[in-house]
Amino acid sequence: MPQFDTDETGAPPRLLLVIAATLAVALAAGVAVFGLTTGSSDEPEQAGGTGPLPLVPVPAPQAAAPDCATLLGALPAELTSNGEKLAKRELAQPAPPSTAAWGADPIVLRCGLDQPAELTRTAQLRVINSVQWLPVAVEGTTTWFLADRAVYVALTVPDSAGTGPLQEISDAIAGALPPVPLRFSDG
Repeated sequence: MPQFDTDETGAPPRLLLVIAATLAVALAAGVAVFGLTTGSSDEPEQAGGTGPLPLVPVPAPQAAAPDCATLLGALPAELTSNGEKLAKRELAQPAPPSTAAWGADPIVLRCGLDQPAELTRTAQLRVINSVQWLPVAVEGTTTWFLADRAVYVALTVPDSAGTGPLQEISDAIAGALPPVPLRFSDG
C-alpha cells in the first residue's frame, strides 16, 4: 500500500481526500441510477399496470345472478381510453365475485351490487348508447351506476380516462342485458 505523507497538522493528504470524495460521488450516482432504472422493491407490482390487481370486496348480494355471468362474458378484453388500449387486468385472489378491471389506473366494473341510495326519482340520469346511468363523482373518479337493468352494476372510471370506456361498457350491456323499468330507492 502506498504511503501518503501527512502535513504537520496530521490531516490526510489532499490527494487522498480527492480520491475518497470522487469514489463517494460515483457510488451515490450509481445507486441513484440503479434506483431510477429498477424501481423500489417496496412498490407494489401492480403500480405500473402489471401483475394482479387487488380489489376490496364490497357488498354484492346479486353477484352470482345469471345476468352478472352473462355480462361478464360479454365484456371486452380491451377498452379504449383517450386513444390508448387498456387491457383487461388479472385480479388478485381472492377476487370479489363478478368484477373486472382494465388498465394501470384501473377502470373497475362490479356487478350485482345493492341499489344505490342516490338512485332517487330526482336523480340526474344519463343515457349512453341506450343504457341509463347514474353518475356519482368523487375526487378523481366517477362511479357510474347502471340504472335500467335487472342487476345493479358500478363502473368506476378515473377522470383522466375520457368517455370511451363508458361507451364501450354501455355497448356490452345493451347487447347482453335487456332493459327493465327504473326502480327508485325513495319508493
